[in-house]
Amino acid sequence: MLEHLPKDVRDGLAMAQNGRLKKRSRLRVQVGDSVHPILRFWETGFALDAATAPHLRGLVDVFDGSRHILQCLIVASAEADGEVVCDYKWSRLAVDQPPRDFAPEEGAPIGLLPRT
Repeated sequence: MLEHLPKDVRDGLAMAQNGRLKKRSRLRVQVGDSVHPILRFWETGFALDAATAPHLRGLVDVFDGSRHILQCLIVASAEADGEVVCDYKWSRLAVDQPPRDFAPEEGAPIGLLPRT
């Protein structure tokens, strides 16, 4: 149905939709010092705006606002319909502490109080 509209009207509708997606999404990807908003996100990848984002490859960090949530290894990115579609090989949750190499004991004290 959109193919019957003039080209400038179709471009205006696409820009409005991309602007709405950028404002709605808190997710963003950080590569080095550059930060790009994520328009769409799914289980094996995400989409960025082709006008501002480069074709990505390698390790990237995904943030929800200021909270670091994922690290992803991007293996392929392609441009389609004004978006850079990135597929990643693996992703892992970002944690703020190193993983434990032991199982905590049941009922063990969490901390020690100093003697006074």
